[in-house]
Amino acid sequence: MSTLKLYRHPLSGHCHRVELLLSILGLEFESIDVDLMSGVQKQTEFLKKNAFGQVPVLDDGNITIADSNAILVYLSSQYDQAHSWLPIEPAKAAQVQQFLSVAAGPVASGPATARLINLFGAKLDHLKAIETANNLFNILDAHLAEQDWLVGEAPTIADLANYAYIAHAPEGDVSLKGYPNIKLWLQRIEHYPGFVPMQASQVGLSA
Repeated sequence: MSTLKLYRHPLSGHCHRVELLLSILGLEFESIDVDLMSGVQKQTEFLKKNAFGQVPVLDDGNITIADSNAILVYLSSQYDQAHSWLPIEPAKAAQVQQFLSVAAGPVASGPATARLINLFGAKLDHLKAIETANNLFNILDAHLAEQDWLVGEAPTIADLANYAYIAHAPEGDVSLKGYPNIKLWLQRIEHYPGFVPMQASQVGLSA
């Protein structure tokens, strides 16, 4: 089997979701840090891997996959023979896709954007991002009052895709104190065998 290579940034939740699945599946990989602040991701050599100039990117031999959710689908399909992380049953597969869209939509525009503003000084609307995050968290907290995981009775890539930016929401001034079911869900992920934490900034960790 070829050596997997993950191009990533240590503070990126998009990258962390891939690292989580690689670790949980017990896959060996080489982690290659990309200096986003110096613009390495926009240089010609990196653009050959991902024309959008973004991390993460996964190399698996002669296969290159960009986009974190696409990488989760690839790894689950290629290396999870039990099909537990990406169910093949149509209804559950569709529900996983729904929550991958949540990760790419309100999670990205809510807690991820709020954190991006605080950590990297992004010129975006902080109050709007916090409002989006809280609206989402109200929905997710009610959803998780009925079940332990986002889809079905076991964790899937839906949980991994949504974990990091929600867990690190306080770094964007979004408190988790009013969402007990979300906090229990985060703890379940953090106690799952193979879990690895994302590097934390020192911003908003008490919220």
